[in-house]
Amino acid sequence: MATERATTAEEEYLESLFWLFEAGLPMTGANLSKAMQLSAPTVHEMLGRLERDGYIVRNSERAIDFTPDGRQHAEHIVSRHRMIERFLTDVVGVPWDDVHEEAEQLEHAMTPRFEAYVRASVGDAKTCPHGHPIRVGERIDGVPLADCAPRAKVTVLRLENEAEDLLHYLKEAGVEPGLQGEVAANDGEFVTVDGEGWSATVTSSVAETVSVLAEPSPPVRIALPEQLVLGRERYGR
Repeated sequence: MATERATTAEEEYLESLFWLFEAGLPMTGANLSKAMQLSAPTVHEMLGRLERDGYIVRNSERAIDFTPDGRQHAEHIVSRHRMIERFLTDVVGVPWDDVHEEAEQLEHAMTPRFEAYVRASVGDAKTCPHGHPIRVGERIDGVPLADCAPRAKVTVLRLENEAEDLLHYLKEAGVEPGLQGEVAANDGEFVTVDGEGWSATVTSSVAETVSVLAEPSPPVRIALPEQLVLGRERYGR
């Protein structure tokens, strides 16, 4: 049975583990180290705490899985984070490329009463401002924009990497969830998408982190954890 209240550090690890799970990546200490940009010993120590506190289990090959309580806790943290981002953008007016770190701070401190107020304020919003489902489990599968061929019709589903430096780059380039256009060029270094009266160009490495629906669609591919590092100075999500 998991402890009643996870520490802030434990919650951050549970969030990141759920990100690996949701993205279809193996839940391993190595992948978690890559995603969070933390050393293997640091991650190993915290995984031991999560296991002792009843949030995860590890098999003989050290693969990680949530306990039922751990899965429920992780889903709630992730949902709360995305709900706060939507609240900050839609109600408070914070730009969508600035909300991630603010939500990281608020999600660990809000009371149940304030959380209920925030949920009521965002109404029937389905996703965070970066396109991730607030109700986890309702994620729509997409493909990396980097894989899409010229002339493919694309709709941006979500921005997989929520590191704020990358969000600033994407906003400046004009790429955001819901954007619809046609791939004008993809030369392996840059990808350009054109729409009515606009054009957006990003590097191929950034296009790896943008999930889209495409027609015609390239084969489904899961991005590698090193391509979805969650921040330069500190991890996100």
